Amino acid sequence: MSIFDSLKKSAESALKKETSKAINNAVQSVGKGRNHSESFTFNVLPNNVEELQALPEASLDSAFKTVALTIVALCRYEQNPDEAIAMLNFLKGPAEVSTYEKQFIRERMQGKMYKARSFFAGATPENGYTPSTPYTISVNENPYSFDEENWATLYVTSGGADNPRPVKLRKKPSTGQWFLNDIQCLADIRVPVSEDPWA
Repeated sequence: MSIFDSLKKSAESALKKETSKAINNAVQSVGKGRNHSESFTFNVLPNNVEELQALPEASLDSAFKTVALTIVALCRYEQNPDEAIAMLNFLKGPAEVSTYEKQFIRERMQGKMYKARSFFAGATPENGYTPSTPYTISVNENPYSFDEENWATLYVTSGGADNPRPVKLRKKPSTGQWFLNDIQCLADIRVPVSEDPWA
């Protein structure tokens, strides 16, 4: 074998090794975040937009924080719908909660105020969706959550549903903040056992 053949063979071997390494790295980076989850804990839930804005998560510098605060705001709807909408307006950023969205939230929550609480740890149909304290919520992504630039769909799991429920967000590139775009997590869940005639 000539020296040229030997050099060619060693170059091909090195190229194969680097190509294989690059492919492995690419595959791993695509898989990153596949099951990524972030948990948030609140000692007390805010009563108004000022208290919400005082929370560290109110920086909205991650989509996960915005989703957690969306659920926190929805929990306020039971006692004070106006305060809940004011909080959601803050989370919507440059947009506002539209008349249609207000109606949608009212229809989904009416007579089923437990829905928002159901996303916190410890809340189940058996205990009337009473969360454990401090209040803890997990927000999850899937492989497609960040497919579209400046948009995200993250998921929260209700103690009364089998599948995670989505919340859609939009990023404002000039500030790096993630704002609420669409609340898609308020579909019906199992009724509390105390309200279930078949329980």
